[in-house]
Amino acid sequence: MRLFIADDEALARRRLRSVAAKLDWLTIVGEAADGGAAYDGIVRLRPDIVLLDIRMPEVSGLDVLARLRELDRVPAVILTTAHDEFAVRAFELQALDYVLKPIVAERCVAALQRARRAIEMGQAEAMLARAQQIFGPDPARPLERILVRSGTALIPVSLAAIMNIEAQDDYVLLHGADRDYLASIRMRELEHRLPSPPFIRVHRSHIINLDHVARVARGIDGRLSVTMTSGATISVSRDRAGELRRLAR
Repeated sequence: MRLFIADDEALARRRLRSVAAKLDWLTIVGEAADGGAAYDGIVRLRPDIVLLDIRMPEVSGLDVLARLRELDRVPAVILTTAHDEFAVRAFELQALDYVLKPIVAERCVAALQRARRAIEMGQAEAMLARAQQIFGPDPARPLERILVRSGTALIPVSLAAIMNIEAQDDYVLLHGADRDYLASIRMRELEHRLPSPPFIRVHRSHIINLDHVARVARGIDGRLSVTMTSGATISVSRDRAGELRRLAR
């Protein structure tokens, strides 16, 4: 993947180069020391990922980020800065991640790897959108299967094969009897598309399939927990316990 670095501090650019050089899947295609040059370089070189400093002379990193949103092909942007007061605005402008200075190599690598995953999943999502447009059901109707990425392909996973679902940031982990699948969809969106019953959200991070529940038990603290047929135990939040009892009758 192609990386562009924009920072007005030469030392910071050198540090970012050093971190990026350790990733064999990443190639640095350009650098800039101010916002204007950064925007021009990004448009011309079309990088996949941009490390973008927020505070730069003349045109700030946030200004660059806002202008990048107008492009047909928008790179994954990771903002870097010594000041964290811009975090909310950065995410309003859809920056992928936010790394504070002084740059910690492990944190920067994690952000770059997250960008890589987002780009790869984005490509899969484009395929998914096209597949749903041609073959998929009305989004307002409950799902019958979920398309998930496997390598460079998309495969359908039957809802009946899913025992429970776990939230992981912007993705969900689908736990099946034989294997797990990672799907690029938010938990709240998926919850609205799943038929209930048998699917019920029992926790902020967990949805279960009642057809795969082995038992429901109450702990000494009075809280419910669900044991799945796989042996996995999932805690039930207090505000979801009533709904579980109603549907499990």
